[in-house]
This record gives sequence, C-alpha cells and structure tokens, in this order.
Amino acid sequence: MAYFRKSIAVLGGGITGLAAAYRLTTLGHRARIFEASARLGGAIRTELTDGWLVESGPTSFREDTPEVGTILHELGLGSERIEASPSSESRYLARDARLVAAPRSLCSLVPSRLFSARAKLRILAEICERPRVRAQDVSVAELVRGHFGSEVLERAAQPLVSGIWAGDAAKLSARAAFPKLWEMEQAHGSLLRGQMAAAKTRRASESSVAAKTISFRRGLQTLSWSLTSRLPEGAVVLNSPIESLARGNRWQVSWQHGNETHRESFDAVVAPLPAGALARLQIGGPGERPLAALAEIEHPPLASLFLGFRREQVSHALDGYGLLLPATERRSILGAIFSSSLFPGRAPAGCVALTVFAGGALQPEIARRPLPQLLESVRGDLRDLLGVKGEPVFVRHAFWPKSIPQYNIGHQSHRDAITSCEKMHPGLFIGGQAVDGISVSQCISAGCKLAERADLLP
Repeated sequence: MAYFRKSIAVLGGGITGLAAAYRLTTLGHRARIFEASARLGGAIRTELTDGWLVESGPTSFREDTPEVGTILHELGLGSERIEASPSSESRYLARDARLVAAPRSLCSLVPSRLFSARAKLRILAEICERPRVRAQDVSVAELVRGHFGSEVLERAAQPLVSGIWAGDAAKLSARAAFPKLWEMEQAHGSLLRGQMAAAKTRRASESSVAAKTISFRRGLQTLSWSLTSRLPEGAVVLNSPIESLARGNRWQVSWQHGNETHRESFDAVVAPLPAGALARLQIGGPGERPLAALAEIEHPPLASLFLGFRREQVSHALDGYGLLLPATERRSILGAIFSSSLFPGRAPAGCVALTVFAGGALQPEIARRPLPQLLESVRGDLRDLLGVKGEPVFVRHAFWPKSIPQYNIGHQSHRDAITSCEKMHPGLFIGGQAVDGISVSQCISAGCKLAERADLLP
C-alpha cells in the first residue's frame, strides 16, 4: 500500500487544477481532483478533424515562467513541443480599413502609417517622464493616455486589451492587469525607459533567450492529457460539483454526483476554481460564503470562429501572428489569429486557417449572435481586411458566455477577500485564473505554487 504524506483535495480540473494535482503527486501527496463537468482541461479544447487542428480556447502560450519549463521537461514533451513561426513576431493593426504592421521599435515607429506625426512625437517625448507614485489604482486607459495620448490608446492599447483580455481599457485595472507596466512607471516614470531597462537586464542575465510562444504538434490538449496521465488511478472525479467545505480535525469536502451527496476527509484543500464557483462555495457553516463578492468579477461573452479557406481564397500573405481591430474601425471582430501561419499542421495542404474572435466587453451582443448571422458579419470584415473571397470550407464555432475574468478597477479587493478567507481557514489554498493571471503559463505557475504552499502545511 502506497504511503502518502498528505491527502489533498483539488477543486477544479482546469489547467491550474491539473498542474496543482500533478505537482502535489510529485511531492508525495495523494491528490484528488473534483471537476464539475465531464472533462478535464478547462478552456483548453483541441479538435483534430480531416487535417484541421482547432483550438476553441487558447491557441498557444509562452514559456515565460520557471514552472512552465520545469513541467514540460518533467512530462517529456520536448518532441511534441513546437515554436511559433519567426514571422509571428509581426502583428497587424487596422487603420482606415487597411492593415498596418505594428511598430516593433522606435526606429520602425517613425515611418509607420499607424500613428499621426503628432502621436509619434508624443511617444518619443514619453522617454522624459519622471518616476511617479500613485495614491490609488488607475485604469489601463488612464495610464496609457497619460503617457502616450488618446491616439495611442485608441489605435494600439485598446486593441491590445481586446486581444488579451476581451476587455475595456477604461475599466481594466492597470495595476492588476498589467503589473509590469505599473512597476515600470513606479521605478522609471517613462514606460519606454522601463522597457529598455528590462531588455538590458535580460541581455545581462545568464538566460538571455527571449521567452518562446509555443504549442504542441497535436495541440494544447497534449498538455492536459500529459498531466492527467501522470495522476494515479482514482485521482479524478468528474461530473461532481463541490457543495461545501467544512473544517473539523480535517477538511470535510462534500460534492454532488448524480442524485447523491458524497463526503470525504482531507488534510488540505486547493481551490483553483473560477470566480463564480468560488463565490457560490459554502466554506464553514451552512450559508457561509466568504467569497460571495467574487461574483462581481465581470466575464464578458466571447465567440471564437475557426475558419478554413483554400489558400487562393485569401489574398493577404498572412505573414504574422494576426490582426487586432481598434473600436474606432467599427468592425464586428476584435481580431484574428493566423493559425496556419503560427504553427504547422493547423490546416490541410493548400489551405489556411484563421481563428477569429468577436464580442468581449465592448461588443457583448455580437458574441451572442447565431452562427449564420455572426459568420455573415465576420466574412465582411475578412473580405475588407484580408481579401478573403467566398465561403469558408471548414467552420467551427465556440461560444463562451462567461469568458475571461476582468481584473477591473477594485480587483485588489477580491485578492484581499481570498487572503482573508485563507487566514480564517488554515489548510485552504485559493488561487487560479480569478486572481493569479489569465494566460496558460500563469495558470500553470499558479497551480504549482498552490501545491507548494499546501506542501508546507504542518
């Protein structure tokens, strides 16, 4: 009979929960995942069909945290790992219904058609900004406008916020959503000087290689499958939403499966649940929901369309990562990823694939459109911007009614509520996408760190 140091419940089988359970297992603990749905992996969903590789959720991630590199090495995924094409460093933004390559340096800024001469002068003058200490948080819009002006906000920053967060720069917290920019302003004043200093530090470090954008030959679900395969038999319980947590000598975890309520005792609980599930979770006595305020976290609806075309149907070279649309362009889409240019094996020979996003915080009603109406709107945008002709030869539609949690102004209060809850309930460790970052790499890191905190429990 195997000996385990502790028995630990993991609430939620998304990528954060899988990373936590895997790390707990390697640390010698018995981890048991409770997942409310019928599958593991959360937003990571890969489909392989007739030569098309569809990612309905995230399409890639960056190797930008130590935990990611360690896990990929331990899982032996080197032969499956693929790096994004070098051309993916190029991004396109729209201006007056034409795509313009986003400047990648101050030198490329000068000839760029993306900004007016006045905006360019404002950008270059920003390097003279002095360090500042803000008494309170500000929105991303206020931060960017204060440094670079309204044109840069509208033409570049808001599209970036839409592309990463599907969010509204006027509501999103600069401190919570873009902490590195916040820290640069505190330390350097000028965001440009801060970026230069960060680049100099990277070059001087032992590992000066830039973080790579990666996926796997058979898609991101390879990561979910690999983590799951390393868990012992009986470690996963599906279709089992958690009802309550109660602390006696040990943690009593109650969950629903079918028409029956089940209970089991654990030494600790790791809870990387979505914000809504944390808000509903009864912790302690009947009716006690200390994280109820997390229900206030906005999750805008988002639609994802994976569209396949014959190569001759698309006149654009698709030589980049993708495109982003400023709201001032008044289009139906937020942006698109050139999926078949980003990684090999995403489309059959002679075809190309695009992943198109619509909706988000600024245009939630578009995400909710029925597929025929949504597709008609998207086709018009793709025709005008990429020279797409005719009907797609392959279509997959994913609708996320509650997509990315928005770290809006006041988000720190949610982090404070979690910290307070953990202090009141020793042995409960809470984190994940609701507070620790939204990217795949941030979720993996959050899962590993939750596991390591639980490992230190006496």
